Amino acid sequence: MATVRGVRPFVLVAALVALLAATLVVPPSGASAAPGDPSPAEHWTAERMAAAVPRDLVVDERGLGYLRRADGTLEPHGHAERDRPPTVQAVPAPQSKPSNPGGGGSGTAEADAVGPKVTDRLPAHQATIGASATFGATITAPSGIRSVSFVITYPDGRTGSFNPSHVGNDRWEVTLQGFSEGDWAWHVVARDRERKGGNTTTTDKFDFTVDLGSGGTPPADGDVVTNSKWTDGGAVQTAAGRIYFEMPARGNRWNGYVCSGTVIEEAATASSIVLTAAHCVYDDVNKVFARNVLFIPDQANTTGSGTDLNCGNDPLGCWAPSHGVVDVEWTTQTFPANIPWDYAYYVVPDEGAHTAGFKLGTSEVLADAAGTLSIQFAAAKMSELTHALGYSYSEDPKLMYCAEGLGSESSYGSLWLSQCGLSGGASGGPWLQPVSNGDGPIVSVNSWGYRNQPGMGGPPLTGSAACVLAGAESGGTSQARGLVVTCEP
Repeated sequence: MATVRGVRPFVLVAALVALLAATLVVPPSGASAAPGDPSPAEHWTAERMAAAVPRDLVVDERGLGYLRRADGTLEPHGHAERDRPPTVQAVPAPQSKPSNPGGGGSGTAEADAVGPKVTDRLPAHQATIGASATFGATITAPSGIRSVSFVITYPDGRTGSFNPSHVGNDRWEVTLQGFSEGDWAWHVVARDRERKGGNTTTTDKFDFTVDLGSGGTPPADGDVVTNSKWTDGGAVQTAAGRIYFEMPARGNRWNGYVCSGTVIEEAATASSIVLTAAHCVYDDVNKVFARNVLFIPDQANTTGSGTDLNCGNDPLGCWAPSHGVVDVEWTTQTFPANIPWDYAYYVVPDEGAHTAGFKLGTSEVLADAAGTLSIQFAAAKMSELTHALGYSYSEDPKLMYCAEGLGSESSYGSLWLSQCGLSGGASGGPWLQPVSNGDGPIVSVNSWGYRNQPGMGGPPLTGSAACVLAGAESGGTSQARGLVVTCEP
């Protein structure tokens, strides 16, 4: 059983009763406009639509989250600006460095003119490491060692310098963490204790590769699509659409954002349901649901030049959800810790939610007008060809897609498409596996990426996604501003 504050108890879908129990909580603020406010279709003027930006979440090399805006600038998400430098971090280690490691100092009239000798470096040249690794080298000099630095070269050319500890037997080591996948390099700078500042040795660079366990066998070259316009039509063409919404910004303002979503098959009797990413529904930093939400299915076939305030030039018009539904784990944690729960649903009432489009026909029910895709809660097949689709902001009004063999990103419990190049605005769009004639079950949604490399992550739907959907279905046309679902095994 599950309960909603102020709403009668309901029974979960039969298939979930043995597995999950859910409790719905109504937070104090949220998704739709308050009673008496203008409708979302009226709220979204041309100026507001033009000012909206992608809700695009990325992770840097240290595992810190950012909102990446359309111009590529980053806004810290869930942490302070002062946390930004450096990127890779050293793990503290016990200090055992003697006062004069590596030698006793020459103290002679004729000083040594040769710099320290550096050997036995690890990671070795062309080694492969994970998200963290211990870097070390054996460093000797007759006069002793004055200072040692390990210099890391990032994939984008930036460098960071770290001071290792002397661990005995002329060995210097430091453990570094926060690496992202890509090609890196490192070298050693060591100075001895000779007079007049000593002698310095700068080694050559050792290249190394970071592999975070992407998993999956790469598909044939012909199967990889990094970023292209969707031209195959089918059910996904009309079921997928663009989502407009607002979330809090600095100074008590609300900013406009864009994401993507898909109408799905479900059991609700008085509403349709749109699957999207949780970060397009609930702000996990400000702890508030989105407001003034508007869903525009099949916007790619607009008769306008792009996104505008005219719902009449979109094939199916615009639809205003009544509320959003998310997992409690998304709300109580902050990105990227909550990546595994980055899925959510918007509930669209069958009555009063629609602003007409030019191809609508006779149905005012979103699921009937746009059609639906099925959602698969069983595990997706690794290495299988997977299509990710979404309304990239930079390609307005096109529906874009990427396709490749499915992998995983173990650092964040995420599915992973390593070469996907979809841009901001695609968040929440569906991952289909397999695809046939523009149709196929949804196995994930566009969720996140790394700051400085290609690839798209998506949460598995094998956890609480079915339970959260049951909460969305049972919520019906409730005017609650948003629902948080707690699912227990």
